Amino acid sequence: MRPVNLIPPDLRRGAAAPMRTGPVPYILVGSLAAVLAAVALLVVTNNQISERKSEVAELRQQDVAAQQQANRLAGYVQLQTLHEQRVATISSLADSRFDWERVMRELALILPHDVWLTQLNASASATQASGGTGSSGNLRGSVLGPALELSGCSTGQEAVAGFVTALKDIDGVTRVGVESSELAQQESGAGESGGGGGGGSEGSECQTREFIAKFQIVVAFDAAPLPLESSPEGAVPAPVETTETTAASTESSEESGSGEPESEPATESSEGG
Repeated sequence: MRPVNLIPPDLRRGAAAPMRTGPVPYILVGSLAAVLAAVALLVVTNNQISERKSEVAELRQQDVAAQQQANRLAGYVQLQTLHEQRVATISSLADSRFDWERVMRELALILPHDVWLTQLNASASATQASGGTGSSGNLRGSVLGPALELSGCSTGQEAVAGFVTALKDIDGVTRVGVESSELAQQESGAGESGGGGGGGSEGSECQTREFIAKFQIVVAFDAAPLPLESSPEGAVPAPVETTETTAASTESSEESGSGEPESEPATESSEGG
């Protein structure tokens, strides 16, 4: 026969005893585990927030220290900026400066013995030459940069042509223009219409003989940089080729009219005799 346990199930003990509590303890354990995980996550989050706050505070301190250091070094930055501005200004002034001393020295070296000057005007621009009134000569007004205005006399037109050629040997000269070149007898014969270039009062200073020619010459330095205060925007120097042609035509006209000066030295010799 098979044995039969006659003890009621609720009174049985051992492995055969059924579960009395049910799923409630498992739910409680799961809830406690969830609460523990939430608490751990909250603690970790609070620690991270504290670390971030400490980093922010440290960065703010570094920013304040860097700002203070920048304020201390601001004077050096301003000094460097001022230094760069002054260097740029000095460089621009040095580039736009013209060496008149060298030009005067070379002019003294190439000045022929049969030419003497009564007036010399050196100006860095046409505005300075006219004094802002626009009264400068036509040739000087066409030269934007530095130029020399020479007035004087010579022993004939050939001497004037030779002087024009000698002026081209000065370093930096790009063109030489003859404003006027007239003999004393030509002025007396032409009257008021022929004296517009030179003027009778100026001719009386050096034209003591009939063969003496009175001239007005403009020497241009187009390659030199324009002064800063007088450089017009978009200004372009006058072309050199055209002016050279003008100077060449002036010289050719002087050579064509040099018939009189060739016969005039004989007058001088006869007077000397």
